[in-house]
Amino acid sequence: MDRKSDRPADPPLSSKALVDRALGQLDDERRHRAAALRRRGLAPGARAPAPSAGTLVAEGDSWFDFPFTDVLKVLERAHGYDVESVANRGDTLEDMAYGGEQLSAFTLRLDRVLRRGEPLRGVLLSGGGNDIAGAGFALLIDHAGSRRRGLNPGIVDAVIDERLEAACVVLIETVTGVVDALLPAGAARPPILVHGYDYPVPDGRGVGGGGGWLLPGPWLAPALRRKGYDPLGEGRPLLVALIDRFNAMLSRVAARPGFEHVRHVDLRGSLPLQRHRDWWSDELHPSAKGFGRVAGRFAAALEG
Repeated sequence: MDRKSDRPADPPLSSKALVDRALGQLDDERRHRAAALRRRGLAPGARAPAPSAGTLVAEGDSWFDFPFTDVLKVLERAHGYDVESVANRGDTLEDMAYGGEQLSAFTLRLDRVLRRGEPLRGVLLSGGGNDIAGAGFALLIDHAGSRRRGLNPGIVDAVIDERLEAACVVLIETVTGVVDALLPAGAARPPILVHGYDYPVPDGRGVGGGGGWLLPGPWLAPALRRKGYDPLGEGRPLLVALIDRFNAMLSRVAARPGFEHVRHVDLRGSLPLQRHRDWWSDELHPSAKGFGRVAGRFAAALEG
């Protein structure tokens, strides 16, 4: 009986035990939210009592939809926001911009918030990581043995400054149009927050610290090795340059006329390179500690 597969299964929990566990978890979340609201002077009995710091509506990828913790969960737990989300891990920016089902789901969530009369504090968008760090990542890099090493400027221009910039503009325009159509007359347009991630570390870890088989990842180190680069040596500067290009595009989009309500949340440098395993759970996703740091940047942008 010493093998894990031979151990007897735990007895099933009764319905009452399941309910008690769920209510215990809810009590824990409420305590954390109450503490966050007290810090902001929003707890009952404060000068401006409120049940929450306001409601956010979100669309995005795995940074908004990750197991156990992510940006949105921390904004709820540690900053006192309520969040309505249609984020789906694995989605690309083009999925969000051109997929009709995504916009329909977002519209329904937004309508639900406004029908309840909740204060809409902002719209959060997270996209682009799967477009540049997914299956097409290797296409952005010339082989180390070729005459022109590093990022291929023509392909990077076409992907980031043409394809993704166009998708980002369309997504913001459509989300803005829906918000404007549903907001009560005279209500202020809420900010739309976009972000360009932080600099990833291509250390070969997938989800759960491993990856492969049933768990996704790694995404970066294998592609870099195939192209002849040492991932943590020559590879990381390429990723720094790529994230810089992506953030420059988002900054340019946020500065467009008519996009005065759009805020580019610059997350670069949020997660230290030193002891990076404390801050990153794998090559692309922050750890719980890292998501806490990143969510703090979003909270600062919302409160600013």
